[in-house]
Amino acid sequence: MDTQNIGRRIAYWRERRGFTQGDFGRLMGKSRRWVQDLEGGQRQADPRLSVLQRAADVLRVPLERLVTDRTTPDPSHTAALPAEAAALVDSLHAPARGGNIVPVVDLRRRVTFCCRAWESCHYAAAARDLPSVLADAHRTATTSDEAAVLLSRAYQLTASLLFKYGALARTPAVLAADRALAAAEVAGDPVAIGAAARRVARGLIHQQRHGAAAEYATTTADTLRTDLERSGAAGLSTLGMLYLVAAVGATGTGRSPQTVATATEQLGQAGEVAEQQGEHGADFTNFGPANVQLHAVDVLLRLDDAWSAVEAAQRIDGGVVAGLGRERQARHLVTTARASALTRRREDATRDLLEAERLAPEEVRRPSVTRLVGELTELVPTPGPELTGLARRCGLRA
Repeated sequence: MDTQNIGRRIAYWRERRGFTQGDFGRLMGKSRRWVQDLEGGQRQADPRLSVLQRAADVLRVPLERLVTDRTTPDPSHTAALPAEAAALVDSLHAPARGGNIVPVVDLRRRVTFCCRAWESCHYAAAARDLPSVLADAHRTATTSDEAAVLLSRAYQLTASLLFKYGALARTPAVLAADRALAAAEVAGDPVAIGAAARRVARGLIHQQRHGAAAEYATTTADTLRTDLERSGAAGLSTLGMLYLVAAVGATGTGRSPQTVATATEQLGQAGEVAEQQGEHGADFTNFGPANVQLHAVDVLLRLDDAWSAVEAAQRIDGGVVAGLGRERQARHLVTTARASALTRRREDATRDLLEAERLAPEEVRRPSVTRLVGELTELVPTPGPELTGLARRCGLRA
């Protein structure tokens, strides 16, 4: 067994999972100093196999990854942004360059097209149009509150799209979310403010500030609740999504009685809003009872309960899920694939990833999903042609 660099590899996977040394120590039942010594190679030259197995379980990686240097390259560090997304990032540095004041009805049509492209997982098409939409929206936003709302929505979509690329586009995505909130506040529209605040909360999660994200989303939801409930389906969808992002944020500090209780409470709040609204959400949120169920699966997985996540996913009516947008369906399939991989249901994981690719190829090409595909090829002793083909299409060596 190659033990010389085990501490370094544990540190690598700990950081990849977003754990501090203190977090990892608590999950291992050890002190922070113990983790420091282990990662620094000072604890023991040959850690006991039981300790390594426990570390592998906590880090959710195969034991082999801690004892050998076989690691799948992280796409977020080895790949570049797609050309359209990179151009969108560049456009944020000069948002009004070349923009024109245009009729609000035309601006609304263009923003709606980008939203529909997003919902259908045509991310490149949305990214291609957004720079010109943002430029014209900036110039037009001064003419009316409705135009300012459209500027906010364009920035909201920009943030959501860039968050797809993880560390590659985290900073510009956070910038876009902040600009979306500023434009919404200028317009004074509670739905736009709530929708933009959801992207700000997502940005906090991407920055590993999970507690701040949960608190911010919950406070915003509670503050805007009366106004959002008066705003019809769009307001209720926005309110429910704020509670859902709060539930996701609550899971970020690891599994504990407190985090489980907080996440469950936020899911319950979202469920109550979904009952008020019904199944048909608004504003491209896909919010409704089905989306709450899908988030419950995601929350269980984030709380390191992959078996329960698999069971919860199996209880969801497939017909209801099929009624959601392709982006939401594909994300759920990626979640269930992660849960299946962690519970050694590798054929199920492969099946779900292939179905996600069928629905939304661009979703499966994202860095975090490509990384999952790479990990799955290492978990399967003899990958079949379907999995190796998927890996090759994701740019991985199979």
